[in-house]
Amino acid sequence: MPRSFEIICEIEPATRPDLTHVRHQIGVLSPVADAFLIPDNHIGRSTVSSIAVAHEVQLMGGHSIACINARDRNLLGFHRDLLTATAYGVHEFLFVYGDRPETGSRSDDLTVRSMISEARRFAERPDISGNFRIGVATGLRPMPAWKLDADFLLTQVTFSASELIRWRTANDFAGPVYAGVMVLPSASMARKLSAEVPQLAVPEHIIGQLDDDRATGVTIACDLIRQIRDSEAFDGVHLIPVNRYREVAARLESMR
Repeated sequence: MPRSFEIICEIEPATRPDLTHVRHQIGVLSPVADAFLIPDNHIGRSTVSSIAVAHEVQLMGGHSIACINARDRNLLGFHRDLLTATAYGVHEFLFVYGDRPETGSRSDDLTVRSMISEARRFAERPDISGNFRIGVATGLRPMPAWKLDADFLLTQVTFSASELIRWRTANDFAGPVYAGVMVLPSASMARKLSAEVPQLAVPEHIIGQLDDDRATGVTIACDLIRQIRDSEAFDGVHLIPVNRYREVAARLESMR
């Protein structure tokens, strides 16, 4: 895999006070990953702090991007997180709105747009060394103008290279853009994803392949990565390996 084409691997976060599984993912994926994205209270469940795990990635020699959602924090909490991140040497973030929480209610203090503005202002403090690098997520539709203020983009997951390329051709962005790719571990998960998140609906022919052989999810994802790379339309991919990180790491090694 050419090094100019970057792979950002999303880590399956820790939902217990134990980072063993997180460290294992980092170790297995390090040979093929250019950076690791650390989710923040993923799918509305409490997880170990994305900033703490991003620091752990850096201690293991990796490049980390900490996800921070608007859902779980007010402005004071956001400033605390930026201060903590700076103390840990974490300077790259993905700002997201956040899924509906499993427990409690959503904070209304912040939006992704306001988080970008606040982070830029925070970085101007005299005791903050260096600037933050901020990314946002986008669907495969026209983007609001304020998202152009981000430093990089991650697209929503899709299973069609042609759909991604059409979107990229129609949307200008000055910074790097990474296409979302998910490894589907089973047909049942594909059906669940389609039912719960219609915009990420999995095509029936892919579900059929997974019914025949659940291991084919790795092949489908890696074939899509190859198509995206060969199109030269994107700077890389945001890869979500789910629980197939061992298999996908081995396959990507063979593609390099």
